[in-house]
Amino acid sequence: MKTSTSEGKHGIQWTAQNQLDNLDFADDLALLSHTHEQMQIKTASVAAVSASVDLSIHKGKTKVLKFKAENTNPITLDGETLEDVEQGGSGADVKASISKARKAFLLLKNIWNSKHLSTNIKVRIFNTNVKTVLQYGAEAWRTTTTIIKKVQVFINSCLRKILNIHWPDTISNSVL
Repeated sequence: MKTSTSEGKHGIQWTAQNQLDNLDFADDLALLSHTHEQMQIKTASVAAVSASVDLSIHKGKTKVLKFKAENTNPITLDGETLEDVEQGGSGADVKASISKARKAFLLLKNIWNSKHLSTNIKVRIFNTNVKTVLQYGAEAWRTTTTIIKKVQVFINSCLRKILNIHWPDTISNSVL
């Protein structure tokens, strides 16, 4: 992707000498640009380079986020208009991550119920096998208090199950 996004140096100023053209994460790419024209050129360039190696861009999943944009014209890809969004998908990403982490937690049910493993080992297994699933991609989340609370509620719920703390027992989250 480097060849398709950095040829024109039309990113955002990152340091005195460098511009940030894109953000790469796993199989996702965020293109950064100051103008509509630059973004349209980058989008077409990424599509062309991707096609040359038999990769395609899923137009239905591709979103355009404009910040203080003067030009309201849509960005197009192969003649199709890409969807404009008002904000990033952090809320949906967090919900999906919590769902995946919950599945990972439930797959380890026998470990949480085991009488042969110490609490310390169970918590370490939780940290390595559930929290890592939960935190995958967290670097891209907006860190609002709502998102932080959702994540913390999930973690506390898991820890209460691991520690065998049930509803009538009153143990504060800070002690947990």
